[in-house]
Amino acid sequence: MFIETIAEDAATGATADYYRHQRDSWGFLPNYAGAFGHRPEVAQAWNGLNLAIRNGMDRRRFEIATIAAARALRSTYCTTAHSMFLRDVCGDEASLHRIAESPAGETLDEQDRAVYRFATKVATDAASVEQDDVDRLRAVGLSDPDIADVVYAAAARSFFTRVLDGLGAQLDPQTAEAFDPELYASMVVGRKAADQ
Repeated sequence: MFIETIAEDAATGATADYYRHQRDSWGFLPNYAGAFGHRPEVAQAWNGLNLAIRNGMDRRRFEIATIAAARALRSTYCTTAHSMFLRDVCGDEASLHRIAESPAGETLDEQDRAVYRFATKVATDAASVEQDDVDRLRAVGLSDPDIADVVYAAAARSFFTRVLDGLGAQLDPQTAEAFDPELYASMVVGRKAADQ
């Protein structure tokens, strides 16, 4: 991390509560927690926004859109973590392998491919989105609320990845080790994982 973070054993108040919640969720204190240690209220606001977006849409679609945005933004941390969620929470290892084999999403099914491409465009150049981009999503079965959800997911990921990479947070070795080395290597799109 590029800044001096608050150590877990030195944390008090809201920071200690935030660290405890992160440890309970992951089974370890993830490296990204330190990026928010000085401002746990920002972490709380982020968690609220992220959960509102994720819980308001199809979880699998959320993960596909998030992985697309994370890859486009060169976030190894978010690409790997959300690949794990796609596999473990959504039970979709097949799509995980399709993305690893074709990182632009070309081998995903038609609807997933459209979502993936759209989320990538929103994350990298939202001003270039045109009516045709939205119409392509409608053509593969997404409603207007569904389309808005994809935008929310990609836009929110932009905030989180910029915080982590801007402060130098590295993916936790525990998350990297949840994948075989070859599959994990396909997810390294920016900073590498921290050494164990």
